[in-house]
Parts: sequence; C-alpha cells; structure tokens
Amino acid sequence: MTAGTARASTSRVAPGDPPAGPARAGAVELSVVDLIDAVATWVRSPGPAERRRLSAELAGYIDAHGIAGVRVTVAASATEAEAGAGTLRRAPSPQRVDRLARVALRGPDDGGRAGGAPTAELLVDGDAERAAVLSRVLRLGVAQADSRSAADAVREQLAALDEATRGIAGILSVERVLQVIVDSVRRLVHARYAALGVLDDQRQIDPFITSGISRIQRERIGPAPHGRGLLGLIIEEGRPLRVPDITGHPRSIGFPPGHPPMQSLLGVPVSVRGRVLGNLYVTDREDGAPFSDADQWLVELFAAHAGIAMENAKLHEQEQRLAILEERQRIGRDLHDGVIQSIYAVGLMLDDALELAPDDPAEASARIERAIESINLTIRDIRNFIFGLRPEPIDQAGLVEALAAMAEEFRVNTMIDITLEVNGPADFEMPAEDTAQLLQLAREALSNVARHAHAGHAEIHLVADERALELAIVDDGVGFDPAARRGPGHMGLGNMRTRAAELGGELLVESAVGRGTRVAVRVPARGVTSGGSDTPA
Repeated sequence: MTAGTARASTSRVAPGDPPAGPARAGAVELSVVDLIDAVATWVRSPGPAERRRLSAELAGYIDAHGIAGVRVTVAASATEAEAGAGTLRRAPSPQRVDRLARVALRGPDDGGRAGGAPTAELLVDGDAERAAVLSRVLRLGVAQADSRSAADAVREQLAALDEATRGIAGILSVERVLQVIVDSVRRLVHARYAALGVLDDQRQIDPFITSGISRIQRERIGPAPHGRGLLGLIIEEGRPLRVPDITGHPRSIGFPPGHPPMQSLLGVPVSVRGRVLGNLYVTDREDGAPFSDADQWLVELFAAHAGIAMENAKLHEQEQRLAILEERQRIGRDLHDGVIQSIYAVGLMLDDALELAPDDPAEASARIERAIESINLTIRDIRNFIFGLRPEPIDQAGLVEALAAMAEEFRVNTMIDITLEVNGPADFEMPAEDTAQLLQLAREALSNVARHAHAGHAEIHLVADERALELAIVDDGVGFDPAARRGPGHMGLGNMRTRAAELGGELLVESAVGRGTRVAVRVPARGVTSGGSDTPA
C-alpha cells in the first residue's frame, strides 16, 4: 500500500485503500505515515504516552475508513501491552473476540517469540477487507520497529566488540592476554562460561584458560582437557562449530565429575596468517537461548583480533628474553674486560708489594696504596653495574618510589647517610612531565650535596596536601652564602629555579656558612592527587 494522507470530512482516503464508509463528524486529518510511526514507537517502547498517541492515530484512521473498532496487542518482555480505539478502546470479552477479525502482525517466523504464539496481533470490528488493509499498515509499523531494534542490536554488538578488542590490544604479557581474551569473549556474547584452548606443537591443548568457573570448581574438575570429544572436533576440522545440545552430539564424551552442567556450545578457531593458535569456546547464553548467527559472527571477528594479540604478546616476550640474554652477555664482557682485569691487576700489585716489603718498605707501601685506590675504583664500577640492572628506570617509576631509589643510589655512591621522609598520602599521582621535572631537580640538588657540601647526612622531604606539594633536599654540610655572586661554572641553582618556574612554583634556598643547606621547591597542587595506581595487578 502507498502511504498517503486522507481528510475524513471529505472522505478522501490514502491511495490504494478501498473506498471509505460514511465519515464521522469531527474527524481530524489523518496521516498513514504517522500511524505507522506511532505503531513502531509503541512496539519498541509500549509506555503510557506511546499508547495514547497510538490510540489517537487509530481513532483517526477508523473514523476515516468506516471501521467500528480496532485493538492491537504486542508482547513486551514477559507482559502484553494493548492499545485500542472505537468499539475496541477497551479489551473485549472472550465471547466477543470470537466474532471479530483477528490478524497476526508478527509471529515466530519473522522475529516473534518461539513456541507458536504471535507477539503482535490485531482485532478489528469491521468488514474483512478493511481489516486486511489496516493489517498491512500496522505490519509496516511492526516491521519498522523490528528494523530499528535490529539496528540498535547491531550497534550494541559492534560497541561491545570494539570494547573487547580494545581491551586486549597492547597487552604484552602472554599469560595476562590469554585471560583477558577469555573474559572478554564471555561478556561479548553474554555466555555463562568461556574457555581458550591454546594448541602446542603436537596440537594438544596447553594451556586451557577458563572464565566463569571458580578456582574451587577447577580443582574439583581435575586436569584440563586434552582436546578430545567436541573440543577435538573443532581442532580437527579447524572451523566454527555451534551445538545447541552438547550431550546429544555424537562426538560428546560427557563431563568429568564436578564439572558444571552445560548445554549449548559455540567454538571458533583462533588463527594468525593461516596458522591456528587455539580455539575459543563459549557455552550457555545467560538468557537460555541457543547461540545465534550473530553470536558466531561476533566471536569470529573477536577471534581474529585475539590471534593478533596473542602473537604480539608472544613476540614481545621473545624479544624480552633475547634482550635479557644480550644484556647478560654484555655485562659478562664488561665485567671480564673491566672489573675482572682490574681485580687481577690489584692482585699483581699486592704480590709485588709483598716481595718488596722486606727490602723496600716505602715502595711496598706506595704499591699497596695504589692497590687500595684501584679497589675503590673497581667497587665504584661494580655499583654502577648493580644500579644499571634495575628493572625500571627511576624516571619511569612513581614519585615516591623514584625518590627512594635515588636516595639509595646516592647513599651507595657517596657514602653519605641519607633519609627519605614522606608526609601526606602513601602515593602521589601527577602528570609524568611534572614528575620528571621534580626528579631532575632533586637529582641536581643531591649532586650539589655530593660535590660541594662535605656533608655527613642528607635528607629528602616530600610533603603534599590539597593545596601544594613541596620537595626539599637538606644537608648538614659546610653551607654557603646564597647572596654571594656565583662563578660562570656554577649553574645548578639557576637550572633548578628554571625548573621550578616551569612547574608554576618557586625555589627556596636556605643556607649559611657552616650551617648546612636546605633547597626546596614548592609547586601548586595542579594534577596532584592521592591514591593508588590504576595499573592492573
């Protein structure tokens, strides 16, 4: 039918409609398009406002087309919603329903409920021909509602897929990415259980990662599956498998004791460049329905991303192992070429000193002093090796952790006692560039202590509240006059003032000859918060 407009007062009807009966007085202009839209809106959301609008549109239509009454019923979740006009504005009695024209607007074959009961139907108090025309109009509205719902469902599925793929992208730990993959695919299709079976070189499952099953349940189930039964079928055929009833499949070998009951299964291979890495399995949708074509489509798309994420994580770990091996070889060469040779030379000097001691004590003493100096240099080199082996550079750690590492490095390299005091929250979070500036400022201040202060003790103080953060370096050294003119080579304080200004703060210097020094930077609390890290464990 072609959608059009009719004015009841002149008995004009939409093109393609049969001639209308006698028009009722006071009828308003009717738009068939508006009726279709009213039906679609009400089917998607059968609330009171939508019902009133639909009833008004139906009243206008039947006035224009000589129909006594009409009533539409639609299933909404576990309940039914109804809207009517004319003689069927209220629900008719069961006896009267048998005398009315009754038309299914949507059934199980076109998106309705399973079990045979239609999810939308029409009752008409009027002749069959006019009822048939009206049913076609209302079917368009129902179909429009279904199309909108389907489009919404696709958008929701794509959003869920995007979230799931983003969740696994960039994870460089193989163990972690496997667990995130299996957790994500379970949420993606609203399944109760999910698993990822990674295939080894013999195409056996190892490891087998699960989601939705507790640790206690895993212990009760016992060893992980090896890839027989239905799981083996997916491995053998290398293609997706959808089974509505696991126990009824001929390849099913049952479940071990302690295994939770499962009914439906969807399995999809995970591959990269034609090589199968493993298989994703999901069982039992939360709503009890079998897995659909849309579910399989989503899991297959996700499996493609999962394969890339697994390959990336594996390559990263291989690169890390290679880097560690190369670093060990480099350290071995450096130790042999530097430290070990130095120690060997010290041993020769001490041997010579032992032989010279009876006849030339002065020369023996001089050689012993040179040996001691060489040993001290060797100790310094060894310390540099030790600090070079730290797993995380200072500048990449948190502020408190970085200051603690810096203090320890200062103590070892200078033999000056140093303490770190933190007043405020247990951790400080701030922009990375601000943290780097503060750490560099602290490094320059400690360098000045090591080179000029002749101190026996130094302190690092970090204080923060909701208004400001203050970092101070204090020593008990010889001190200096801050007002005295500094030579061209003394740029440390100037650099620190520049850094403080870039942070929006100021540098405070307190010192006097013979009374030690306190250098502090105080910055406003922009971007400084307390609390733990968001990094996943």
